[in-house]
Amino acid sequence: MHVLLVEDDSVLSDGIARVLKSYGIVVDIVDNGNDVEAILRRAEIAVLVLDIGLPGIDGFEVVRRLRQQGNNLPVLLLSARDAVQDRVHGLELGADDYLIKPFATAELVARIRALARRHHPKPVELAMGGLSLDTFAKRATVNGMSIELSVREWAVLEYLLQQASRVVSKQQIIDAILPWGEEVSLNAVEVYVSRVRLKIAGAAISIRTIRGFGYMLENATA
Repeated sequence: MHVLLVEDDSVLSDGIARVLKSYGIVVDIVDNGNDVEAILRRAEIAVLVLDIGLPGIDGFEVVRRLRQQGNNLPVLLLSARDAVQDRVHGLELGADDYLIKPFATAELVARIRALARRHHPKPVELAMGGLSLDTFAKRATVNGMSIELSVREWAVLEYLLQQASRVVSKQQIIDAILPWGEEVSLNAVEVYVSRVRLKIAGAAISIRTIRGFGYMLENATA
């Protein structure tokens, strides 16, 4: 899952980002409302986590503009303002949820996941051959036996499963698993794929290299 966090308090945004990443969530961070639309054009964001009190365009205005453009991206507003009228105003503008600071990080993660499920429904379990991924419990098994994956190995494998039987390029993998603005080499993708291949051995599926194009996850007997 890919989240855009808009928060001008760098200490808070860094802390939130660390927590979300520990749950396997990819996070982009910006500190103002002016940059939101540009990032949304460049990255496929599942949920927008948006502070109200931003420099320049505030959170309310960001929501108003998105909805005016017909953009239905799920929006979770963050604010220290606990007045009922502020919450009502944000929801009436088109926000999907409203969380008052300070908040428990576990609740933030739960609300983000709930919004993602509601607006982007997808199977809880992805499976192919003897491989199964529980995308919410973050549990991977091969023939019923658990396997350990790093955060990036998980992201690569989940993306390949989502695109099963399709060829995906290294750049597509990078774009899918990394926050916008973060860089990783194409060679690093090869390393992640190689590690994943070893860990899913015996699952009756294979990650085939398509020279000049990328990779494809397919049944080993295909």
